[in-house]
Amino acid sequence: MAFTIARVEQRFTSPGPQPNGLQAAADGLWCIDQADLKLYRLDWETGAVLSEIQTDTEHSSGVAIGNNALWVASTFELKIAQIDMETGQTIAKHDSPGSGKVTWADPETARVTGAHGLEWKDGELYIAVPPSQHVHIIEVDTWREVHSFRAPGLRVHGLAWADDGMLWVADTSAGTISRIDADSGQIWQVIRVEAPTEVHGLTIHDNVLWYCDATTRAIGQLHLD
Repeated sequence: MAFTIARVEQRFTSPGPQPNGLQAAADGLWCIDQADLKLYRLDWETGAVLSEIQTDTEHSSGVAIGNNALWVASTFELKIAQIDMETGQTIAKHDSPGSGKVTWADPETARVTGAHGLEWKDGELYIAVPPSQHVHIIEVDTWREVHSFRAPGLRVHGLAWADDGMLWVADTSAGTISRIDADSGQIWQVIRVEAPTEVHGLTIHDNVLWYCDATTRAIGQLHLD
């Protein structure tokens, strides 16, 4: 298992106050904000807002694209919203797997929360859930869980597909991103992202990892050179 310290390059500042999820697309970088609950499509070079959608989610934490829809983790609602990419209207809301109370909070005062990072592959949604500390794989047509694996660390968050078919899995508290075989759960590589940067949202574009940090509004790249 290899271990690398990422070189962080901030590219621009999010237009929203707390960017919490990213998804790469050919026509721009999608970003979901957990405070204003907007989906922003940003220009890859400048960060300029190309379009935006006001969602009806609650404390949103992840975004993915699949089946001609945007999928957004509505964390405090314990739902995953399916949003029409053309109209911006919510098509449906589905139950988040693994909802519960996170282990690092006071159990007497902590609220129940749900999904964070999302990724899409072959009709299945990969869902990072901090309370369960697992990545859950849901068959979207039936909304049936077909598999799950234990995420390394305390606070799993962003997800991104590596070019070799493995899954990058970020842990915000540990400051790590692990390259994992999603079938077996085996870890093949670990990247450390040093403080003060926190990786919340994660995606990949042209084989380069991109992150967003909800605490600083930074959006940038993680270089492995």
